Amino acid sequence: MLRAAHALAREEPATGEQMTSDLSIDEELVLHSVGWEPVHLVTGASLYSVPTGVWNWGQGEITYASEAVARAFGAATARIHEQCAKAGGHGVVGVHVERQVRRHHIDVALVGTAVRPVGSRRIAADSVFVSDLSGRDFTLLSAAGWEPLDLASGASFVYAPRRSMGAAVQQKGQNVELTNYTEAMYAAREAAMRRMQETALAMRGDGVVEVKVTEGPMDFARHAIGFSAYGTVVRLAADAHRRMGATMVLPLDDPVSLFDSASLRGR
Repeated sequence: MLRAAHALAREEPATGEQMTSDLSIDEELVLHSVGWEPVHLVTGASLYSVPTGVWNWGQGEITYASEAVARAFGAATARIHEQCAKAGGHGVVGVHVERQVRRHHIDVALVGTAVRPVGSRRIAADSVFVSDLSGRDFTLLSAAGWEPLDLASGASFVYAPRRSMGAAVQQKGQNVELTNYTEAMYAAREAAMRRMQETALAMRGDGVVEVKVTEGPMDFARHAIGFSAYGTVVRLAADAHRRMGATMVLPLDDPVSLFDSASLRGR
């Protein structure tokens, strides 16, 4: 048991024989073509509680829920940084983000492949980059003179104001816009996008790419609208952007179009 405890405390060796990856074969080959290699499959997860009664009817933003998503995402990102550095990687690509909003807690889980330049040494966790870029996109980004920095996210939950009894009765048989939900959606979107952009600016990034958004009410709180966004912060690493020439790619696995040979006779 003592030997096992010491083994768990030691850093995992990052050798080619122990490499695990969720990248496709062509992505791994593309990485090798620019001098990078996959190292290990790494994860980060966090679960934050939401106080009881937060989802009851109210006005404005549901700050407890918005903060819970931000803290869970930040903790999960920090943990995948640590796992990447421990495995000997310099960054994580192809990160899959899973976020679940429940009545009493919010879950965030990140899974991706740690990568590094071939023959490089270990670096500290705070120097590791994390991105949801595919292996191909990371290669194109690097070839164009850019570098990924980290994931940036923003989330907001807003109450949809109640309609008055008179308005509800009047609109019951009409095809009209529910402006209370529309306004709540815009408010949640603006707050979430602003927070993601502020995070990117704090990293001194030049932009956010591969942004993915989720929006809409929750099953357990139809009167509340949620909006979340996340993406990869990038920065120009070269002196100037390098233009990439277009390359035609012809896949060899196209499905064969079947036809009736009798149609050649005009039947």
